Amino acid sequence: MKNLLPANGFLSVIAQWFSANILALGREMRLSYLPPLMVYVAAGISGLTGIVGTFYVKEKLGLSAEFLAMLGFWMMLPWALKMPLGHLVDLVWRWKGLLVYLGASLIMLSLIIMIGLLGHTEAMAAMAPVETWYVLSALLAPIGYVLQDVVADAMTVEAVPRVDENGNKLDAEKRKLMHVTMQTLGRVAIIGGGVLVSVANVVLLRDAASLPEVEKDAVYLLVYELALIIPAVSIFGVVFAAWLRRRERKRFQAQGYSRQEVDKLLGMHSEPPAINWWILGGGLVFTVMSLGVGVSGVSGGEEIVFAISMAIIVFLMWRLTGELEPDARNVLVGTAVMIFIFRAIPSPGAGSTWWMIDELGFDQQFLAVLSLIGAVLTLFGMFIFRRFMAERSIAYIIGFLTIVSSFLSLPIVGMYFGLHEWTAAMTGGVVDARFIVLIDTALESPLGQIAMIPMLAWIANSAPEKLKATFFAVMASFTNLALSASQLGTKYLNQIYEVKREVKDMATGQITIPADYSELGHLLITVTIIGFVLPLITILIVKHSRFRNA
Repeated sequence: MKNLLPANGFLSVIAQWFSANILALGREMRLSYLPPLMVYVAAGISGLTGIVGTFYVKEKLGLSAEFLAMLGFWMMLPWALKMPLGHLVDLVWRWKGLLVYLGASLIMLSLIIMIGLLGHTEAMAAMAPVETWYVLSALLAPIGYVLQDVVADAMTVEAVPRVDENGNKLDAEKRKLMHVTMQTLGRVAIIGGGVLVSVANVVLLRDAASLPEVEKDAVYLLVYELALIIPAVSIFGVVFAAWLRRRERKRFQAQGYSRQEVDKLLGMHSEPPAINWWILGGGLVFTVMSLGVGVSGVSGGEEIVFAISMAIIVFLMWRLTGELEPDARNVLVGTAVMIFIFRAIPSPGAGSTWWMIDELGFDQQFLAVLSLIGAVLTLFGMFIFRRFMAERSIAYIIGFLTIVSSFLSLPIVGMYFGLHEWTAAMTGGVVDARFIVLIDTALESPLGQIAMIPMLAWIANSAPEKLKATFFAVMASFTNLALSASQLGTKYLNQIYEVKREVKDMATGQITIPADYSELGHLLITVTIIGFVLPLITILIVKHSRFRNA
């Protein structure tokens, strides 16, 4: 019996941990969280038509790669409007659901156009060229998703209650845990939707390549018809939110609270905030200037757009922080700087993937398997580390993730210098390149979302009462701008360490550019060092300054 005690003790620890980190998330789920989760799920399953859309363009349309690249620029432009749209949500807070309805309508119209092109091609072509219909469909969808995303971000703030069932104010620590739970569930909804899409595409398109043209078109049509569930899900979220608000209002009024007191308890501002022309004007200037630089094709356009974006967003943040107390402002600045630097770390770029394909023999199927494994394990990682994120400061979380990410990048660096050949020889071929990358992906996949959740929870928890959507949009824009900085850093490093893949002439099959991965090792090492040193130095600087972190 004594020999069983250690095992029982270990199982007890595992059971307690599982209850605290996995089951607790279900116990802490509230009905008020469901409306924004519905909108996030809709965003997660928006990729259902991605593969079909790619093949439709390739097989049916005569659009050039240059034109598609330009179309991609226009499709991304609506996301530049997130800042002024966020302020618009605050200005029309009581009717913000109408923006979700509008977004859902645009998404639905985009899908209906594609259904018409696939099911009634001749009738659609009689009214306008097929390419014109496709471009219209492609431009409508992102506008719809931006409208829904801005509202959903604001709804996550509203979903966390300020008081308990009896109207007593909740303490700050409990609300912080609720915000972390809400943002964790939001990431779960988005990534879970992506996993469902991956599985659905595998099932629906499993034999598409070998089907006759008519049957293939029928499969494509079915995918677009199934995608009509996307706007329906987001609309359901808004309708459910309205029902919950009415129910809460009636419950508090039954306890004797007046209408004005109920509005205050529920965090409803009866009077809209003053119009902030700096936000609206800054967003407009940002959009116009980015559009002008992008269309003009001027040299150094990326750097110009980044500089303009940074200047405008920092200015808007400065204007917005006037709503905060000095201590809160110092926390905001310190936290924002640390998150920005952490997310701005450059990556090796496409050269690393080219090397894995050419030198390690990774094919499309294996890369797809990696993607699916990454999405699934990210979900588990968010459950596993949820309490860790809620109980630790952002400085601690970023420091931890920096060290772990740097450690997990070492196997890729090692494989460039032959690590996989040595491990395969030592293990009879078991621990080869694919085995190492599978394990590395399994461990590393959750880290990106783990870094996102405390950031989103901090933004939601810090938002001024009457500027929820505005604050969320501006701060999210600032932290997302770090990804642009990361891309610029990646470009500069690839200019220093040039990596070339093999390019063949399509007509003759002759090699026009030979593969050259001789500098990839130095690139991987440099990226690893930067990713380890820069965030830790930033944390130390913030810790020894007047700024603090959440």
